[in-house]
Amino acid sequence: MSAPLTTLVDAPVMARPLPARTFWRRALRHRSFVLGGALSVLVLASALLSLLWTPWSPYEIDIASKLRPPSAAHWLGTDVFGRDIVSLLLAGARSTIMVGIIAVSIGLTFGVCLGLIASARRGWTEEIIMRFSDFTFAFPAVLSAIMLAAVVGPGMVTSIVAIGIFQIPTLIRLTRGSANAIWAREFVLAARAAGKGKFRITIEHVLPNIMSILIVQATIQFALAILAEAALSYLGLGTQPPQPSWGRMLNDAQTLLFQSPMLAVYPGAAIAIAVLGLNLLGDGLRDLLDPRLARER
Repeated sequence: MSAPLTTLVDAPVMARPLPARTFWRRALRHRSFVLGGALSVLVLASALLSLLWTPWSPYEIDIASKLRPPSAAHWLGTDVFGRDIVSLLLAGARSTIMVGIIAVSIGLTFGVCLGLIASARRGWTEEIIMRFSDFTFAFPAVLSAIMLAAVVGPGMVTSIVAIGIFQIPTLIRLTRGSANAIWAREFVLAARAAGKGKFRITIEHVLPNIMSILIVQATIQFALAILAEAALSYLGLGTQPPQPSWGRMLNDAQTLLFQSPMLAVYPGAAIAIAVLGLNLLGDGLRDLLDPRLARER
């Protein structure tokens, strides 16, 4: 005898999640996840450490000690203003992480909400949202930052808003496409036949089933946000002095490439480690959270 319709609708719609022990056992065998997680934790730990301790003050200028080579006092040497390089890298990680988290949060909030609305409502609502997405996509982070800087001036807030706006259209398209596939599934049709509204179906059935895709995309968007923040700071549109930033460090080092090339190598390596770690972490999460790939392993 077939089960009642209400039982089918109220039953869990997602594949049963793996137990935590099984997930972590598989995760620790995944090279991309382990390496990406280690690099990401290293960057995050550096940012948290800078809140409590740095070898020297990243804001202290000592012209008499400028361009010092690595030593016991200054492990990576000093820059053209006599500031300790290690301290600048630690404090720069804090700025980069903060900008990335807030910008990606802005992109996720607006992008996911608009994408879900477009998928649920369809018709003119979907058309308006997608045309808004196309319009927003025409303004990259650098162009948005230039326009905002002309109005309110350059700064960290300008870079956060510009990067956040740049994240929105990508997440709208991803959310809408993923949600459309869920709306065509049998359990959603059963939920609609049982009288559930679109809002309730979106919250109870659609969003949980695309959450793994959004988590993976968020790590990739975070890596892009780090690159964008470094580029904006390098151009003088992002984080302003005296607040340390990896992009600002690259800007300060560009006139000293032949005299002291390591001043550009250190922040460049920090940016590369952060972006590589997040990309590898995203690849690992994609493999671990995709049930089809999970069954193949």
